[in-house]
Amino acid sequence: MRIGLIGGTGREGKGLALRWAKAGHRVSIGSRDEQRARDRAVELSQAGFGPIEGGSNEAILATSEIALLSVPYGAHGATLRGLRDALQGRILIDITVPLAPPAFAEVHLPAGQSAALEAQEILGAGVSVVAAMHHVSSAHLADPTRAIEADVLVVADDLKARETVMRLIQDLGLNPLDAGPLRNSIALESLTPVLLHLTKRYGSSGAGVRFTNLTPKPKA
Repeated sequence: MRIGLIGGTGREGKGLALRWAKAGHRVSIGSRDEQRARDRAVELSQAGFGPIEGGSNEAILATSEIALLSVPYGAHGATLRGLRDALQGRILIDITVPLAPPAFAEVHLPAGQSAALEAQEILGAGVSVVAAMHHVSSAHLADPTRAIEADVLVVADDLKARETVMRLIQDLGLNPLDAGPLRNSIALESLTPVLLHLTKRYGSSGAGVRFTNLTPKPKA
């Protein structure tokens, strides 16, 4: 698939771009600074896992079927409002967590209850917002050869979009779990500060989550 990473020059974008390129997807990373995105794309392409393109956020969306938003919460609303038209008709994977620095290890509920719910409100019905990837260490993602033992909770109101994103998460080498409607993003986003606390408290390289006693249910 053609995947565009909005704000993809950061830590999360690096691992996602490398792993999806390795899986055979066409990946583009975007930024408000077009040259920065192009330079980053050249750097990541040289890693040898597949070609990666770069450009402005608007430019990469023009050639993408799926978009992923990877920006700090402080830039979340403004970025989406600026790209609202360009995102219409697409699936948007929102990995944003509404942290409130310097209290990174404390839950912060935004005015709209979750970043993903705010994204859907801003973008409207023409965009299927899927919330996921909140609980995977960017440091672990950054090494495409590393096996990551982690479950990824995926929520969306659009079932087909949810299933599409779950397949893409499998291509990252992770285990996706259907966690229900978009409103459940409140719980997903709120768990991240707890994991940050655990990571620091126990000296982990990046705490993740695993769910037990789940048996795959055959599709009807």
